[in-house]
Formats: sequence, structure tokens, C-alpha cells
Amino acid sequence: MNEQAQDIIAPPKAAHAQAPLAYGLTALVIGNIALAVGPWFVRMADTGPVASGFWRVLLAAPLLFVLAKRFDAGGLMPTKRLSWLFVIAGCLFAADLAAWHFGIFQTTLANANLLGNSTVFLLPLWVFASTRTLPSRMQGVALALAGLGAALLMGRSFELSPENFGGDLLCILAGAFYTAYLVLMGHARGDAGPWPTLAWVTLATAPPMLVFSLMLGEQVWPRDWTPLLLVALSSQIIGQGLMIYTIGRVSPILFALVLLIQPIIA
Repeated sequence: MNEQAQDIIAPPKAAHAQAPLAYGLTALVIGNIALAVGPWFVRMADTGPVASGFWRVLLAAPLLFVLAKRFDAGGLMPTKRLSWLFVIAGCLFAADLAAWHFGIFQTTLANANLLGNSTVFLLPLWVFASTRTLPSRMQGVALALAGLGAALLMGRSFELSPENFGGDLLCILAGAFYTAYLVLMGHARGDAGPWPTLAWVTLATAPPMLVFSLMLGEQVWPRDWTPLLLVALSSQIIGQGLMIYTIGRVSPILFALVLLIQPIIA
């Protein structure tokens, strides 16, 4: 089995003993609820959409390092190998946030959440491909229906407004970047612990987000900090924190399915 796939599929024995499935599932549900309200705050921000993603990670980073020192002090300083892993994961997450935050303004909130969570479809596909296994009949039917549903949703979105189609594509692209980000995070958290991993990757995400925002000519400095503080708290600290905590504690199929909470709330 691929080593990265193993990190996501098989929970560490110690973690499995300390955190029953109910804990992981509860954390996953709460994390998805927190992530679902994030797009509202992005739309309320008076900065550009990508700039709001920059502030989301930059404002969250100090508190995440405090939490990392409190709960995972032994793994706070990464090795050289982990440092590079964090940088790559940060660039992937920056690409995800840039595509998704920009897409939020180009389509409906429901579409942004549903198509942005194409990880529901992509993560199980990656697991099956990396482990060289085939899905069961029911899993295959579920994946086929998921792909068909996404195609129908995009077609309906295009009929309502062709302008939404570009936003839909950006959100699907964001989902692809997010899937790759989750794979790397699942690999890294086994070595560094969930909070140090999230803290360092969050910090590594900020520079490319700022570069993307400046390249797009967005307004970066806000007049109202409230929406940015709220998106940092809900999406990055609570949402991403609980998502990273959950990786390896529930199956990838269950992990992916619970992501559908976000478009329901949106």
C-alpha cells in the first residue's frame, strides 16, 4: 500500500485507542459546519477574495502555534524533510484557497461549497488508485452518481447563468488542490502531530496567497477586520483544525461523505 494512502486510511494504533470513531465523526461534523460559514465572511470582507484568504491564514497562524506548543510541544520544530513537505502543502492550500475564494464570487454559495468539495469524489478515487484496489459495487455506483450529479449541477448552473460556469470550474479546481493538500497533511501529521502540522502549513500558505492577491491587483488592506477575523476563526482554526485532527481517525469514504454537510448548510 502507498505510504501516503496508509496515513489516511489506517488510523494510528494509539490514536485509535484514545479517540473512538464517535469522537472523530463528531469533530468532522463540527469542522465541516465551521467551514460552511466561511464563504459568507469572504463575501462580507472589503478586501479582494484572494486577499481575504491571505488574511485568513495569517491571522490564524499565531493562535495555531500557541495551540501547537500547548498540545504537541515535542513536534513543534520540524525536520528538514518535514519543512519541505509543509512548504509544498502550503502552496497547494494557497492554490486551493485562491481558486475557491475567487470562485465564490463567480457562482452561487451552494455551488461553491458543493463543487469546491469535489474532494468527496476525488479522495476515494485517489485511495483506490494508490492502493491498486477496486471499489465495491456500491462504492462504484456511489462514485458514478457523484460524478453525474456534479455534471448535472454544472449544466444547470450554466443554463441559469453562463457566468456561473467559470466559477464552478474554479471551485472544482480548488477541490483538486484540496485533495492533494489533504494527502500531504495526512502524511505529515503522523510525524509532527496535527497542531504543529496545521500551524506550519498555515504559515507557509500566507506568502503565496499574498503573491496571488497582488498579481490580481486586489485590495489587500481591509477597513473592516471583523469578517477576516471571523473567517480565520471559523475556517482555519476551528474548521481546518478539526479536519486535520480527523484524518486517520475515520475511513476516507466517511471523511469524504461528511464533506457534503457544507453545501447543505450553504
